[in-house]
Amino acid sequence: MKAAALLASFEDLPDPRVERTRAHRLGDVLVLSVLAVIAGADGWDDIEEWAETREHWLGTFLALPAGIPSADTIRRIFQAIDPKQFAQCFERLVTHLAGHMPDQLVVMDGKTLRRTFSREAGLGPLHVVSAWVADRGVQLGQVVTDTKSNELTAIRELLDTVDVKGTVVSIDALGCQRDVAEKIVERGADYLLALKDNQPTLRQEVAAFFEHARSDRTVDAKPVLSCETVDKAHGRLEVRRVFCSEEVAWVGASVQWKGLRTLVRRPWEVPGGGIERERTVGGKTSAETAYYLTSLPADPARLGNLVRRHWSIENELHWVLDVTFDEDQSRIRDRNSAMNLTLLRKLALSLLKREQSDPRKSIAMKRRRVGWNNDYLFTVLGTLRPASV
Repeated sequence: MKAAALLASFEDLPDPRVERTRAHRLGDVLVLSVLAVIAGADGWDDIEEWAETREHWLGTFLALPAGIPSADTIRRIFQAIDPKQFAQCFERLVTHLAGHMPDQLVVMDGKTLRRTFSREAGLGPLHVVSAWVADRGVQLGQVVTDTKSNELTAIRELLDTVDVKGTVVSIDALGCQRDVAEKIVERGADYLLALKDNQPTLRQEVAAFFEHARSDRTVDAKPVLSCETVDKAHGRLEVRRVFCSEEVAWVGASVQWKGLRTLVRRPWEVPGGGIERERTVGGKTSAETAYYLTSLPADPARLGNLVRRHWSIENELHWVLDVTFDEDQSRIRDRNSAMNLTLLRKLALSLLKREQSDPRKSIAMKRRRVGWNNDYLFTVLGTLRPASV
């Protein structure tokens, strides 16, 4: 039944092969590929090898009319599948996994697949922009470009294709654009956008507002809210301070930003700032500063948490894909294959993250255990259900 749910998600995917070459059922090839990637396979040869060692077991729930497909057959199928149609299958599946979305944080950020370049074809590495639901550990969708310089265009396209209604969309400074903010609001979501030097005039105005409030002796009367959190772990002491204000009318450019409600900055005691993070390691203290624009109300505790969770896309998606799934070392250069395989990795990651029978186990250990134990693989597939509200 668990494998049937996975098979059903590919039912509407058009088969790109001509009729006479369909020795293997498309659904069978896709399901065994997903299972193999969950179990540790990183390429076509790995998928074939894993499937051959599990042929009898796979035959209990897959048709396999011509046995296990060869690595070349698997490769040709993934080259032929339209990545956009394949992505739509996954988007339906992960929307089901994400469950009830209101108030969830959706982070949009890009990652370069460094070794997918092709000098012979004159192509650079693929750059993938993802929409990541931080607390659910699932990717809502992705848009692929040939260069990092097209990331902003990909963000706009991604906002048109994924359902973000009721969520908070967080984007780094590249996405801090008026039309992006407007699109997010029109899609029924709130935004949290990092404000840096790509918006120099607005940044100066926000800094001037907080500087005025800091220097004004009647500062206590100013509608500025703040909070501070302290974390100590692994030899580090981190102090995070958040100051925010809904006095956006003070900033001249605010009328051009649809839905803008709150400005954020670090505390008065330290020059500059937005959200400040102090880190003490080995007796040395460093500070980091950031400004943000948001359509959310001025709740410093919530804003500070959302800013921190923004980086889950780096720590829980991009880093894991590189370290555990070896994505940065993949030499699959064909564009369709590379785009389709990264979807398999992300689905595998989402399912492994959701399996919490032993929260202490790393994603790498779960992949190894899946490779050793068929029953545990079905346990991982059992997470193919909506997230709890």
